[in-house]
Amino acid sequence: WILFESILSLIYSQMIRNTHRFVMRNAGAGKRWASIPTPYNEPLLQFAPGSAEREKLMDACRQLRAEAPHKVPVVVNGERYYDTNERPREIPFEKDTTLCHFSRAGPELMSKAANTLNTDWGRMAFEDRAAVFLKAADLLTNKYRYKLLAATMLGQGKTAWQAEIDAGCELPDFWRYNVKYAEQIMQDQPHSPKGTWNYLQQRPLAADGFVLAISPFNFTAIGGNLPTSPAIMGNCVLWKPSSTAILSNWIVYEILEEAGLPPGVINFVPCNGSDVEAAIVNNRKLSGLHFTGGTNTFNQLWRTIAANLGNYIGYPRIVGETGGKNFHFLCPTADWVSAVNHTVRGAFEYSGQKCSATSRAFIPQSMWDAGFKQALVDKTNGLVYGPGDEFSSFTSSVIDEKAFNSITGYIEHAKTDPSCTIIAGGNYSSAVGWMIQPTVIVTTDLNNKLLHEEIFGPVLTVYVYPDAEWKETIKAADQGGGGYALTGAIFARDRQIIRTAMDLLEDNAGNFYINDKCTGSIVAQQPFGGARQSGTNDKAGYYTNLLRWTSMRSVKESFNPLDDIHYPSTRD
Repeated sequence: WILFESILSLIYSQMIRNTHRFVMRNAGAGKRWASIPTPYNEPLLQFAPGSAEREKLMDACRQLRAEAPHKVPVVVNGERYYDTNERPREIPFEKDTTLCHFSRAGPELMSKAANTLNTDWGRMAFEDRAAVFLKAADLLTNKYRYKLLAATMLGQGKTAWQAEIDAGCELPDFWRYNVKYAEQIMQDQPHSPKGTWNYLQQRPLAADGFVLAISPFNFTAIGGNLPTSPAIMGNCVLWKPSSTAILSNWIVYEILEEAGLPPGVINFVPCNGSDVEAAIVNNRKLSGLHFTGGTNTFNQLWRTIAANLGNYIGYPRIVGETGGKNFHFLCPTADWVSAVNHTVRGAFEYSGQKCSATSRAFIPQSMWDAGFKQALVDKTNGLVYGPGDEFSSFTSSVIDEKAFNSITGYIEHAKTDPSCTIIAGGNYSSAVGWMIQPTVIVTTDLNNKLLHEEIFGPVLTVYVYPDAEWKETIKAADQGGGGYALTGAIFARDRQIIRTAMDLLEDNAGNFYINDKCTGSIVAQQPFGGARQSGTNDKAGYYTNLLRWTSMRSVKESFNPLDDIHYPSTRD
């Protein structure tokens, strides 16, 4: 018996040491396991005058312009489809210049994409899947960096710096960290008492299903992350990119192909929104939705999925990040000089078209009078807004005509509302591009729609409050904001005030900042996402998002035979 126990103990120890080699259902037939390299945040290039990187980026922009209009296909199972329902995409700050023509999948091609999937992907060894995205990250940051930045600048109206923090750094950060998070998820195993072996297998959501990824215009990195995070966990994906980010997203897809992504793992399907609902959301193989975009669109997709639950293989996983009405709240003890700089950056970088952009600010009266107002006006009016590929531009145009009309409508509202005063900006023109001057509006009405509706443009609304009423104003800020809860920031020196403000705003922001602007989350540093009407808060850039794309199986194996049906308590 002692000998038997010793042998069993040795077997058990060896088994535990090698658990991660055997428990991964999604490692498929692979019998190997290689540790994922330690991830890191991609260093930012500065593009200083005279630098090599500035010249390379200028060359890339010139080349992309010279080769325009580019052609972007639909891709289903590796096959490219050109000239199907083709549409142009213009440079938003130069709207008469066509950057590319892109094909759109109709209902028939959408149906084919949903039913032509590489289901062997989920059975591939995990390290082979991971290698695709690690290689893609290196291809992006080296061979394709300047081309992708140029496409982001010309196609989405970003400046060099905004394109760099997005396409040049955040996207490779997603890929490097997500494969490491996936490894950690697979290695996290339950306890196994002597005589048993318990383990979890991480499987795709459905063996023959797909995740639908719908990405927005404002971040190339989100375009690359939404389809790849489910794919890392073994799922096949249908990726509907935004038509106003189509060229940069197509380059991302080409990078993935060059990195070794097999055909049929991610089908690239630009299309109309109506075709998404008819051909994909109603498809029985839909196993998940990964979405970033407008709240109304997300709500409609959720309602459609809910109405079709009986048609699906299982319950589709729904992950979404939508809008925000994000705030800066300055407490009376704040360093207002720093706060005004953070506020200008938070409100007007990328013309306020970040879901995290500062849209409303609450300033104590004493601070407003002491210099915050004048500094805010001077700094805002001093911003250069011009072509995205000119390095002197702090910001550029908004994305398209629809956005231009919506944003300028709010500016016109402020001009006629007696409770509003425009103290900076307020000008706009569509003569060359969709250009809107960074604008600051002061309102005396806490119920004004400018403090509650998402504008998604270079418009900051300020409410000035009496210093003694800071707690009451914080409560008003929490209750307002259109029901969103994405990002927010407080500025204060006194620690007790900081703690009180944090407690009063506990449910108001999924990403909360202290003495920093409410934009600029970094993968693995500030996992991103909000609750309330801002989304499901599954935190892009963290392991919690990847958990949504795996279906776990819990396995127990017993090594000792059962020789009786009775328990001690049932015996006489």
